[in-house]
Amino acid sequence: MTPPHAPVPSEDAPAGVFVSFEGGDGVGKSTQVALLGHHLAALGREVVVTREPGGTPLGIELRRAVLHGDELDPRTEALLYAADRAHHVASLVRPALARGAVVLTDRYLDSSVAYQGSGRGLGADEVERLSLWAVDELLPHLTVLLDLDPVVGLARLTGDPDRLESAGDEFHRRTREAFLARAAADPARWLVLDASQPAEDVAAQVRERLAPLLGPVPVVGGAA
Repeated sequence: MTPPHAPVPSEDAPAGVFVSFEGGDGVGKSTQVALLGHHLAALGREVVVTREPGGTPLGIELRRAVLHGDELDPRTEALLYAADRAHHVASLVRPALARGAVVLTDRYLDSSVAYQGSGRGLGADEVERLSLWAVDELLPHLTVLLDLDPVVGLARLTGDPDRLESAGDEFHRRTREAFLARAAADPARWLVLDASQPAEDVAAQVRERLAPLLGPVPVVGGAA
């Protein structure tokens, strides 16, 4: 498989910064998204916090179907995730980047490659091609992988497990290995962190890696 690469800046590149958080269930992605969002807002950045699936009204319906609805075969599952992602990027992510926002997403296309490609056995190459087509090749500037033993992560969860959370130990082992392999193949885009560390320690490492990508805060309007 040809590894994906971080976006190459160009004259028509988005003005904003795109950051995704990946990893297994229970690793603390939502916590880290919230911590980084508060930090960036305090710096004066516009921050858009979202997730996949479920970052738009349509995405909420697709999330319900793919995680909590009737049983799905793997190909249908992969296509529903791709449909959600295409709409999410076109209607929310790209417009936010174009106006200079920092977009933080809890999961992006790497989750599909790991979960449906490797976990469900559909093939990483095939799911990656589908996912990249859905988003017209848009990749994050930074992808943070919160790595943790799946047994530990799943033990942190509360409430009834969804379809993916209940897929079994071997499924979650394959997805973890897929995430780590993708990160190793493209270190320019990925930051791999031990998710067993205290949350504030993880957050500090994310901020350090992200800082060079942020640049100056965009100025809106003229001086008073």
